[in-house]
Amino acid sequence: MTDILNEATLRAAMKTELPLLYYPSIGSTNTEARRLLHEGKTGLRLLVAGEQTAGRGRQGKRFYSPAGTGVYFSLVLPWKGETADAVTVTTAASVAVCRALEETAGLQPQIKWVNDIYLNGRKVCGILTEAVAPPETKATHLIIGIGINITTADFPQDIENAGGLGVALSRAALVAAVCEQLLQTATKPFESYADYYRARSLLTGKEIRFFHNGITANATAIGIDDSGGLIVRLTDGTLQVLRSGEITVRENPQVNK
Repeated sequence: MTDILNEATLRAAMKTELPLLYYPSIGSTNTEARRLLHEGKTGLRLLVAGEQTAGRGRQGKRFYSPAGTGVYFSLVLPWKGETADAVTVTTAASVAVCRALEETAGLQPQIKWVNDIYLNGRKVCGILTEAVAPPETKATHLIIGIGINITTADFPQDIENAGGLGVALSRAALVAAVCEQLLQTATKPFESYADYYRARSLLTGKEIRFFHNGITANATAIGIDDSGGLIVRLTDGTLQVLRSGEITVRENPQVNK
């Protein structure tokens, strides 16, 4: 199939009309979105790139974003909630991506709390949500950055466990589907999509290691609470709810338990 990604194909695929910017190549759509906000260009906006030369992930990690093999975009949303609620919006984005992949490609991805989407044991999507308060304005915005590997196969050696969807589909249609889903879920309470999120949780029942507030610990992931937090059971039997942190699945939990 012929897959063309540009402003025209994006506008044709979108059901909701909104300000849209397309860049054949850019450093980072999240960085550009932040720059525009600080210039006073506020309000709902979608930024899409054909490639990113400095794609960003959480904890300062990079997101590999080569041309022609994936979709990389940022949705800017006006936001009047608490900054801490950005975690809930990340869960909404995870749901939006999964629903869009089901809709456009018939896939059944899973969510690795809190911001990664997995398919067949490989990370195919990363989500970076950032809260921004532009100077000289009262409006607070959230920038929701999403990168999805579609046919990406050759990853740099320092990127572990990454993969692509491995299917042929329209990149413009996928961006549009994710955005439509996200516009529907981003401002809704977690409870409205909690069952869907829990059903696709990759971590539930798994032995994990988490890094939070400078501390690394082993635990078992028990489930997702009513606000999207990850419930874990520590090795001493106590329960803890994580609202942020880095999680890895322990492949050999019997070792160094």
